[in-house]
Amino acid sequence: MKNFFSIIGGMGTEATESYIHVLNKRTPAHSDQDYLNYILVNHATIPDRTDYILDNSKPNPLVPLMDDIKQQSSLKPNFFVIPCNTAHYFYSKLQSITDIPILHMPKEAVKEIGRVYPKAKKVGLIATRGTIYDGIYDNEISNFNYELVKPTKHIEDETMDLIYKYIKEKNIVNAELYHHILDEMINEMKCDVVILGCTELSLAQERASDHNYPLVDAQSVLVDRTIDMALHNEQK
Repeated sequence: MKNFFSIIGGMGTEATESYIHVLNKRTPAHSDQDYLNYILVNHATIPDRTDYILDNSKPNPLVPLMDDIKQQSSLKPNFFVIPCNTAHYFYSKLQSITDIPILHMPKEAVKEIGRVYPKAKKVGLIATRGTIYDGIYDNEISNFNYELVKPTKHIEDETMDLIYKYIKEKNIVNAELYHHILDEMINEMKCDVVILGCTELSLAQERASDHNYPLVDAQSVLVDRTIDMALHNEQK
């Protein structure tokens, strides 16, 4: 197969399925042959990223992630996509073991703010506790001269419940809780826009988009950049 990319997924599987669904839906296709060529690695047994970031004695996700990158690199994809925000904690180490470019999900999400919300100054972030703790969005937001607004402990706990207790454990999106979190970030924390920095939150947005809160969905942006890059490679 020529002109294909590799997706390192399974973190979690429902979130990866959401990414694939949106990717295929947005691809400008009018026949089977118009869809994009890609290999999906749904590595569901990769250890939890947040658990490791908060406690380095827990199983290290970097080891299987590196194995996936090495295995897929031998097939020579045009580029890699990792539809998991928290996994980008390991981005530099993963990119260092391959010459094949890896799309940087947080960087692309922050770049999108200027295009969609050019007047935004205060940027809120909701994500897993691992992503909040490891600061993978902090430098990107600072580089674009935005003021980063992180959730309070209360909002952080609510977000973790939404992600883990509802979506990961039960495959249920608690729309009321999701909308409540967005309302807190916009109206209480005074954010101009909120980044959905977790693919489970992107899944929540896919299933409960009946709101008007200003946000940038990192997974949605990643889908668009994936399509852009894939079509560009096809034209070479």
